[in-house]
Amino acid sequence: MTSANKDKIAKKLQKVKKEIAKVVVGQEKVIEEMIIALLSDGHVLLEGVPGIAKTLMVRTLAKTLSCDFKRIQFTPDLMPSDITGIQAYRPGTGEFYFKQGPIFTNMLLADEINRAPPKSQAAMLEAMQERQISIDEETMTLPPPFIVMATQNPIEQEGTYPLPEAQVDRFLFKIIVNYPSKMEEEEIVSRFSQELDSYQLLEQVKPILSTKEVIQYQKTVRAEIRLSSEIIQYIVDLVSTTRESEEVIMGASPRASMWLAIAGKAHALLNGRDYVSPQDVQAVAPSILRHRIIIKPEYEFDGMTSEDIVERVLQHTSIPSLES
Repeated sequence: MTSANKDKIAKKLQKVKKEIAKVVVGQEKVIEEMIIALLSDGHVLLEGVPGIAKTLMVRTLAKTLSCDFKRIQFTPDLMPSDITGIQAYRPGTGEFYFKQGPIFTNMLLADEINRAPPKSQAAMLEAMQERQISIDEETMTLPPPFIVMATQNPIEQEGTYPLPEAQVDRFLFKIIVNYPSKMEEEEIVSRFSQELDSYQLLEQVKPILSTKEVIQYQKTVRAEIRLSSEIIQYIVDLVSTTRESEEVIMGASPRASMWLAIAGKAHALLNGRDYVSPQDVQAVAPSILRHRIIIKPEYEFDGMTSEDIVERVLQHTSIPSLES
């Protein structure tokens, strides 16, 4: 990758972040990881209590892209066909035709995904992994890019369903969205009390990237950002160590290793580099690994979390020394 091209992409991505900041106060780390997921062609699960702008962040990111965007509000009565589409009857010709569901889009907001029953959640599996859906023995490809940005409330909240492990593993990131700081919350209140609220400001957000550019940047991440053999070994060491901890039932899968490599590349590009450093891997590791580690009940009862395992693994895994 030429230095000029690398700098051009990094500047464009910084413009995306600045445009989002016009609407969303704070949450810089969350927004950065959402952009990294976009560059990596990976899905995102945003978890946090209601009212902390999860939906607003996704909608604002979508506005900065010249991509098709759709939203599904997941509810207990949502049917799989409400997601994928149905075979409809056309009275004029007496023929059946397929009426596409909202999943046929570039960016899909699956809002409160854990409020729908498992049958409806399962309708997302094929689409998220293979970028296609199968209806009545017919397979239809989803338009590229296809990114799912899902939000969920913590599973302890009443009226929610835990996501199936197979579906959780299809998310590149599980991002924990925390409360804003006091200073950020003061800014949120100040903005809300003025003439325009957040969703009115959202209408003023300008597209920064085209669909063509998003696809090109995704190709650049995979093909032009260097990943050394030392970094590959570091990634595999991190992931394999999660499986060796006595506190876990299941450690991270090889899919975690693959995503650490791709997201590490995307993090490097976002920061204006054409090679992956150990710091790139460390930056994306918590959100890639936390939902892929299952703690044994007796340790979970004592307060152990997957984040604790990830932190320990990052601290004790030997870090390679690289020269760029």
